[in-house]
Amino acid sequence: MGEAIARALGNGFVTRPTSDYQSSRLAELRESCDVILLDLRTQGSQVDYEAGLRLMEAMNQFESHPPMVALCDSENRQVLVKIMEHGSYDSITSPPNIAELRLILRRAHKFYSAEKELERLRTGAGSGRLQELLGTSPAMQEVFALAQKIAPCDVNVLINGETGTGKELLARAIHRMSGRSSRPMVAFSCVNLPETLIEDELFGHEKGAFTGAVMARRGRLETADQGTLFLDEIGDLGLGLQPKLLRVLQERRFERLGSNSPINLNIRLICATNRNLGEMVQKGTFREDLYYRLNVVQMQLPPLRERREDIPLLAQHFLQISADQFGKKAKRFSQSAMRALEEYAWPGNVRELENAVQRAVVLSEGEAVEVRHLPTSINKVSEPPASNGLYEEEVRQFKRRLLLRTLRECGWRKAESARVLGVARGYLHRLINQLDIREPEEMIAEARVAETLPLPPKQIM
Repeated sequence: MGEAIARALGNGFVTRPTSDYQSSRLAELRESCDVILLDLRTQGSQVDYEAGLRLMEAMNQFESHPPMVALCDSENRQVLVKIMEHGSYDSITSPPNIAELRLILRRAHKFYSAEKELERLRTGAGSGRLQELLGTSPAMQEVFALAQKIAPCDVNVLINGETGTGKELLARAIHRMSGRSSRPMVAFSCVNLPETLIEDELFGHEKGAFTGAVMARRGRLETADQGTLFLDEIGDLGLGLQPKLLRVLQERRFERLGSNSPINLNIRLICATNRNLGEMVQKGTFREDLYYRLNVVQMQLPPLRERREDIPLLAQHFLQISADQFGKKAKRFSQSAMRALEEYAWPGNVRELENAVQRAVVLSEGEAVEVRHLPTSINKVSEPPASNGLYEEEVRQFKRRLLLRTLRECGWRKAESARVLGVARGYLHRLINQLDIREPEEMIAEARVAETLPLPPKQIM
């Protein structure tokens, strides 16, 4: 069976069939394998089936090990229960559907890669001072490279991104890598505050400057002297305060409220916003001269839905933090739970993901976080649409979920998806139309261009 599966998987997989279940091979398996496929069918030798479970149990004693996928009998519920108890990543019935098996193995490999990347980041290997920012997607790697390039240069930075994408984390990383890292970084949010309060927070005041000012107070500008000032949601800064901030940036000095004595200032300014300041300039709600002062270097943090390949890495990171914080046993996500996380739209981005994982860990009972532990808005994504119970409808929904997962994992490149599924491109296109699968608008142009390019050589897993 092992040799037959190895031939069927085809290019892109390096397989090592063996009938040796001895625990003495654990070290070799951990070093040489990305995924372990165990044959636990009971129609063979009962001893082999029990030996396979013992191997799973011994492997689980290690802090880190390759994910295990079990090949088993669909009618043997007792074996399926034991597989879950022993921490199997997933299971597939025999004889396996090769297209489905390819997907399961690739997903298991992606999960294992995320775990290894987290371990690399924890040890600080090659990550500099960007440890709090996680991501292996090309978009995030570009952000990291730009951050490391501009950090030593004392220029103002404007960070654009939706709420919850990690703009303040990026600002703190830039500060840590700059020459001002030994000095303070002071953060202030301009959102939903009256101008008088923001002015007092930024500039400070002298005793008696206004009713209630019983003593002098330093503002955020003065506190951040020689360091970095981070102004979040700068697009919410009122028009009355914008010229005052511009004057500070031009003259490098300011006065407290109620004082005529100038205070010299040496700061680096990093601003963040989820609004389009360029459009605000055109509408007259943001000063053009201030915009150009802030926008010396602009950085764009992509939303989580545009870098879904980072979701397993981030989710596992938050799971381990929450498990340690709350003293829970959770170590991993079930396949259905991870699929729900990957398919959800994440309007709240990384912050929403962190909160969802934290909730799931608190509600979990064992080592695996199940889909039922996730918030309702997320776990309903993984539920198949209601059917009338007919065989044809069940098959249709399975095909639709399989195609969606494959297309997402292949970046909506149809030629690559057809190759992974082992079907002709024409048949894949017909299936997409029949199953009413619609490609995200923002990826259509990119995918059309990619379809015309030659396929890269298949990576060895």
